[in-house]
Amino acid sequence: MLSMVPSILLALALASFVCADLGAYIPLLAPYAATVSPTLISLSIEQDNWIQWAGTTSPNTFFYNALDNLRQLGGERLWIRIGADSEDHTNYNPNIQYSEDVFPAYTNTTPYPEATNITVGYDYYGLIAHLPAGTRVWWGVNLGRYNLTAAYLESQALLTAFASPPVVAQGTTLEYIEIGNEADLYSNNGARNSSWNPIEYTREWIEFATNISDSFDLYGRTYPKLIGGAFANSAFSSSGFSPQAIIGAGILNSAPGSLIRTVSQHHYSGSFCQGSGGLLQNLMLKSTIRTNVFQFAPDIAVVRSYGLDYVFGETNSYACHGAPGVSNTAGAAIWTLDYSLYASQVGISRLHFHEGIGYKYNLIQPVALDRSIIDGSALATPIPAHVQPQYYSAIIATEAIGSSGNAQVLELQFDDPWTSGYAFYEWGVLRRALIINSQAYLNGTTTPRNTTHVDVNFIGHQLGGPTEMQIKRLNISYADATSGLTWGGQTYETNDARVSGILSVQTVPVSTGVDVHETEVVMLSFIA
Repeated sequence: MLSMVPSILLALALASFVCADLGAYIPLLAPYAATVSPTLISLSIEQDNWIQWAGTTSPNTFFYNALDNLRQLGGERLWIRIGADSEDHTNYNPNIQYSEDVFPAYTNTTPYPEATNITVGYDYYGLIAHLPAGTRVWWGVNLGRYNLTAAYLESQALLTAFASPPVVAQGTTLEYIEIGNEADLYSNNGARNSSWNPIEYTREWIEFATNISDSFDLYGRTYPKLIGGAFANSAFSSSGFSPQAIIGAGILNSAPGSLIRTVSQHHYSGSFCQGSGGLLQNLMLKSTIRTNVFQFAPDIAVVRSYGLDYVFGETNSYACHGAPGVSNTAGAAIWTLDYSLYASQVGISRLHFHEGIGYKYNLIQPVALDRSIIDGSALATPIPAHVQPQYYSAIIATEAIGSSGNAQVLELQFDDPWTSGYAFYEWGVLRRALIINSQAYLNGTTTPRNTTHVDVNFIGHQLGGPTEMQIKRLNISYADATSGLTWGGQTYETNDARVSGILSVQTVPVSTGVDVHETEVVMLSFIA
């Protein structure tokens, strides 16, 4: 794979031409830029197959390495959410060691469906010790079946597992308990009747949260605290399911409501639930990304006015595990990066990209697969564990944000429908910038691959400014490619998820600017 990199670069040079000239105006200092963590792009794991992600008798080395890459780059404890649809189908049985799952038949549309019933034992939760040291976790418990005993037993097992010597020794913590997943959909999936509303949800949430918080004295603990919301959709007002509605119904005024530190909402940019796919370019559109994210501004403003954090606790491209030829492509990596960084600009602290065994939109496929993720057909040879294109988005975002522990990000304004940019600051001083070209260059395109030239201009000349910069590129053959990406000439598409290959960066004067090809990301690291 690495031997192909020079030929890709040559092809780009020969089959492209400069079609635009843009100016990037970058402040040298950014006192008003949004604070951002290197864990901006995090994961949400469907808990039915948790034992495959974590490994049972020994850690899943591939998954561990893929996470550890991000921990090393960001220098910060990772975040991971475990739960989702499965959390409302889970019960605890101490006579089971790990878990017993009941899965429906797979279909062409859903090659790897969620389990309809999960029964777990104590060791199921203790597998959290197999993740990188210091991982911060939130875990979901069952509200959908309205069984207080089930939620109590799950919470008891969780707290016991996280207090066990192996977990304590590695510094991994249960930061949050999430009570119920996407409760706004309960009247659609049969968990509640048609009269189900935010007031009834708030009453039930308080009932379950009171039982858990009183039983285990969460008030006297540093952690875990509680997650609020986790809705699939939002009414963006108090008239339907939204943060405004449950706050208005008194959730924060209740005793367990005082334990809420973060409000979580879910968001997908489309749906493949009925097998109706989308167009890759539509997903990647700069304008669509901004419209999709900015619609949450009223919710974010309300949540933050109460001093609470706001996250997308579950997100990805197309709901129901992704759309074939869209969610599993390099173009989705472009989308993920712009989508996540723009989200930071409107007050979203972190995005948890949802993952499941065999899902099309996975960043990481942690185990070998014997069925196609596209249509469920049997594979002649199982595909080993591997990363998918979106994984590069997490690597790039983490590297661009850096490990200073005091980072800010500022969106750069380009008067161009395809070009996005972000500047990154450490302790208020400019360090790096990302330029993203989201125009899809597709396999089979007969026209030359366009290039946009970007001139770099600093705001605040009296302060001086960097004179040189290093250029690092995410090289992509085509937007609809499903593999073969390289970041700075290096690949993560290896048998152990560790980076391989010789790093390739170019050092140039800032005054020369940079050319950015269609379907490409470049990182500029500024040198004084």
